[in-house]
Amino acid sequence: MTMNMPLLMMIALITSMSLLLASGEPIATTLDGPFKPLTRRFDPSLRRGSDDLPMDHPRLRKRNVSSDFPEQIALALSTPTSMWVSWVTGDAVVGKDVKPLDPSSVASEVWYGKEKGKYLLKKKGNATVYSQLYPFDGLLNYTSGIIHHVLIDGLEPETKYYYKCGDSSVPAMSQELSFKTLPLPSKEAYPHRIAFVGDLGLTSNTTTTIDHLMENDPSMVIIVGDLTYADQYRTIGGKGVSCFSCSFPDAPIRETYQPRWDARGRFMEPLTSKVPTMVIEGNHEIELQASGITFKSYSERFAVPSSESGSNTNFYYSFDAGGVHFVMLGAYVDYNHTGAQYAWLKEDLSKVDRAVSPWLVATMHPPWYNSYSSHYQEFECMRQEMEELLYQHRVDIVFAGHVHAYERMNRIYNYTLDPCGPVYITIGDGGNIEKVDVDFADDPGKCPSPGDNIPEIGGSCPLNFTSGSAKGKFCWDRQPDWSAFRESSFGHGILEVMNSTHALWRWQRNQDVYKDDIAGDQIYIVRQPNVCISLQFRGEEREKSGGNKSRYLHPDLKSRFALSTYSSIK
Repeated sequence: MTMNMPLLMMIALITSMSLLLASGEPIATTLDGPFKPLTRRFDPSLRRGSDDLPMDHPRLRKRNVSSDFPEQIALALSTPTSMWVSWVTGDAVVGKDVKPLDPSSVASEVWYGKEKGKYLLKKKGNATVYSQLYPFDGLLNYTSGIIHHVLIDGLEPETKYYYKCGDSSVPAMSQELSFKTLPLPSKEAYPHRIAFVGDLGLTSNTTTTIDHLMENDPSMVIIVGDLTYADQYRTIGGKGVSCFSCSFPDAPIRETYQPRWDARGRFMEPLTSKVPTMVIEGNHEIELQASGITFKSYSERFAVPSSESGSNTNFYYSFDAGGVHFVMLGAYVDYNHTGAQYAWLKEDLSKVDRAVSPWLVATMHPPWYNSYSSHYQEFECMRQEMEELLYQHRVDIVFAGHVHAYERMNRIYNYTLDPCGPVYITIGDGGNIEKVDVDFADDPGKCPSPGDNIPEIGGSCPLNFTSGSAKGKFCWDRQPDWSAFRESSFGHGILEVMNSTHALWRWQRNQDVYKDDIAGDQIYIVRQPNVCISLQFRGEEREKSGGNKSRYLHPDLKSRFALSTYSSIK
């Protein structure tokens, strides 16, 4: 063991032992793993509250003000010193014949400053409208209100700003709102709390999730796709069409009920107008139009740092929040080695200075590791294309949604327990109308066939396992060794980065919203930068090593790896 390893391990142990539960019990760390797989069995009552909120619900309907006044106000990070402010004015129109509003008819202004009521700075931005068109009998066309995006820059870090947005010439400015900027990239500074949630929709459970999340006072929110479920509202949510293809036999595509997007913007405004909220697309954002256009609402409604991070597309991008670098990956665009996203990701990861941004977090909508029957191995193609790149650059945590349940993995790489692999966490349980997933692929009779879970966009690459208890099989016959903990329930998660090596992850279940200091799952995720050395190498260099992962471990961990192959479950 090298001279600094005992000190490093002692510091990690003291840190983890000093951070205790209210009961006095220590919270486990990833250094204690890998953990014996654990399943908390399903409580059927948790499927309640999954009906969509009606359009006349108080949190969804339009305020009784002039249509020139801003609504659906939302913040998003641009750079560490700049912020996007977005909002909507005017009235959306639904019907057979719709005429778009004129985006130039209303100005896009943000007034802001560091003192209440004193706005020394002003910025102007751009406005747009979009349409969702269906030239088929019975389907409703839609044209949006005017969507405004303004970039305010030159902001000071960790500073509270007050702002108004709108058009001062009408006048139609919003009430005063405020936000606090995040720290600059540094190994010493991190956001207070980062909230993660996925597959939200607009149900009673969504309400509980967002109310609980806001009580946790996050400094930033990340939503891992499936934001609104507008594409299912007329069939499932609105309950007006029991069988879409039966009711509209001449429509080759499904209609999406776009007013749900406006309802979502109003519902989320108490959060998004004060806390920067970052999103990535899910499959329910595809929303195919008759002309073949997809993702129109997602692309037009959300401002993300695409050009700032060199991607030039809303489908994948990156940003910094203090000492954490986030990569937001797109599962519904080309992710192959030969594609633009892979080239961008390789370049983006190569630029990360881990001395400045110690933590590297990736998000995407569908999980690569999943032991539920739902979406089982659906995005195996994407994993095979991109996983090694994340592993090489020592990504610490990967968050995903899509599966409507919670699951946290042991550290893993290529379906093998690996002390230097990321911790994968599935949080697709925000509250949507499809309810929680309850069937596990390892339950008797619940293993799907390789052709059952095919992604809407992209190929299918099902595989049988080549080692371990599931060797030669498509599914395990018990909870896989790499699945540390799973439970079917709605909720959200909070990540608190303590320092450059320790971050506390807490999964907050909806049923625990009225209980103090209760978490459905919690663990300290611990980085070992002196052990798991970042691997910025070319593929051919790995081939020279014979594909032996232990070549890339610190000598101290290489010995441990050789002795146990990191496969003994504690």
